[in-house]
Amino acid sequence: MGKIAFLFAGQGAQYPGMGKELCEASPAAAKVFAAADAVRPGTSRQCFEGTKEELTQTVNTQPTVFAVDLAAAVALQEAGIRPDGVAGFSLGEVAAVTFAGLFGLEAGFELVTARGEYMDAAAKAHPGAMVAVLGMEDEEVEALCRQFDEAWPVNYNSGGQVVVATREENAQPLIAKVKEQGKKAMRLAVSGAFHSPYMEDASRRLAEKLAGMQLGRMSLPVYANVTAQPYGEDAAGLLARQVKSPVRWRRTIQQMSEDGYTTFIEVGPGKTLSGLVKKILPDAVILRVQDGETLSAALKALQ
Repeated sequence: MGKIAFLFAGQGAQYPGMGKELCEASPAAAKVFAAADAVRPGTSRQCFEGTKEELTQTVNTQPTVFAVDLAAAVALQEAGIRPDGVAGFSLGEVAAVTFAGLFGLEAGFELVTARGEYMDAAAKAHPGAMVAVLGMEDEEVEALCRQFDEAWPVNYNSGGQVVVATREENAQPLIAKVKEQGKKAMRLAVSGAFHSPYMEDASRRLAEKLAGMQLGRMSLPVYANVTAQPYGEDAAGLLARQVKSPVRWRRTIQQMSEDGYTTFIEVGPGKTLSGLVKKILPDAVILRVQDGETLSAALKALQ
């Protein structure tokens, strides 16, 4: 049997009520929400009772999704399922390194809360948009971006799916250009141009924050968004760079496959990563855990 990977969900996967069933079903998950509330009071309330609008605000999205990601992972671990390695999409990478032991729970929550605040402030200082481009090769999207002032491919999600970050006024013209070529493009419901040079201030502040934190030794491989390779010695540098650098998700999953991973379990809200892995590795075993029902189904499949 091949290796098992946990994949930690990112921003955009949130939904009202997320995590409530996990908290009720798993004592380990309940401890995650208790730790979240100790650092950032009201986090579990936002997860369980927050509105869609409340959860969409970056300063709320990041700590709440982080909490549900970790709750799902520890619920699996509590049931005896341990991964051989992990990865996370954008925000999910912070959950992945916390799960692997780079931070304790409270320190992880402290960092992800600050990260959300820093990225929100950078987005307000440099208004931008993100556009998903479908049906074009990576090189075609890169060439398209060169036709605009300040447009960058930032999420290499899967074959034929790349997200572009750009200045606000470029969003509609860029979508129109894609449609002229007979392809699809849509604006994403996010509050900034994340993973682009517009996040330089957030990256700098994150580096300063990390410099004052004590980092532990990670107990299993964590594949980095920036390099698509397992973390080495410079964990703080990679985490700081990540917010202003492209997410190389397609290459990350391909690398994990080359390294022997055959079962991928998405932990946290939604099923975005499961869908991307299916496109990248059609023959992989793909499971997900976001609530009591999916936890039971995953455990049954792994027996």
